[in-house]
Amino acid sequence: MVLIFILSVFIGWFVVRGVTPVLYSPLMSVTNAISGIIIIGAIHVAGLTENKIVLFFATAAIIFSAINVFGGFTVSARMLSMFKPKEKKNE
Repeated sequence: MVLIFILSVFIGWFVVRGVTPVLYSPLMSVTNAISGIIIIGAIHVAGLTENKIVLFFATAAIIFSAINVFGGFTVSARMLSMFKPKEKKNE
């Protein structure tokens, strides 16, 4: 499992590093969707387990995924607000 984790870190690093800035917004939408799935799975696991270590990791997954989702929505909202037309001031 550790080998799979290490390989996924390296593959993820190179895949995300190669993305052009134009594709950041769609990439963020995909990671938000994946984080939402992680939250649902971690809530399910946390509800079924009696093991304290598994409960700790499930809670950590929920917290970190929630931070990722809310941060992603915040950044997406800021990016979309940059494309709104500026309001004219009448003086």
